[in-house]
Amino acid sequence: MRTLLLLTTAALLFASCRSNELIRPGDSLEVAYEKALNQFEQENYSEAARAFETVISIGRGTDIGQNAQYYLAESYFNNRRYLLAASEYERYAQFHPNSERREEADFKRALSFYHLSPRYRLDQTYTHRAIENFRLFLARFPNSEYSDEAGEYISELRGKLARKAYNAGEFYKRTNQFRAAAVYFDVVIDNYPETQWAERSLVDQMESYILYAENSVPDRQAERFEMALESYETYLQLFPRGENRSRIENLYDRAQSGLREATGSDPVAQN
Repeated sequence: MRTLLLLTTAALLFASCRSNELIRPGDSLEVAYEKALNQFEQENYSEAARAFETVISIGRGTDIGQNAQYYLAESYFNNRRYLLAASEYERYAQFHPNSERREEADFKRALSFYHLSPRYRLDQTYTHRAIENFRLFLARFPNSEYSDEAGEYISELRGKLARKAYNAGEFYKRTNQFRAAAVYFDVVIDNYPETQWAERSLVDQMESYILYAENSVPDRQAERFEMALESYETYLQLFPRGENRSRIENLYDRAQSGLREATGSDPVAQN
């Protein structure tokens, strides 16, 4: 019985303390803000978000309301609710464009989309939005302490987009759709030349054109072997010391041999 009484007393005390931590009717704006901030500092981010929303509703246009808007975004971000966080960081920037926290808010908005970016096989809408926001951030704050970090995120995200396009090219090559494969490899080469996937794409594009030629009617083989040789020339220009040099040289010999057979002449002698 005594144990039950102690537990009941403890529960009532806990409930009383808990009630005192929550915003109640009659609390001043300052008290409400302090309670919201206390929830945030205790890492109770869901309750903090609700509390900051209350503070914003009663303190709009005040310095406290401005701070609450920022911490609302931070609460969502720390709670991994990144889409809501991105929206609130944007709202903060719109309402307080000259705030000293604007730089961090813009960076965190881009970072929210970065966290929403899925693995490369899935839809990359948030990846594009992250890149766009990081670029806007760098344009607005070129000397920011976050500049290098933003640049690294952009490189990582562009690598993901390049890998997605490269993976599509590989799929079409595996399924003997060689023209479509070459087109997707070209997307990587043109749009993401700085990524590790560009060199691979040029090699696989050359091989796709060779396979395309070898599986074509005789009248179309020559032009398609020549397309393969154009990929070879591009590779030499962009990656003269590429790690796939030996492989592409073998493909070059194969393309030259195919072109000789298709035209009945030696293309090297003609050149």
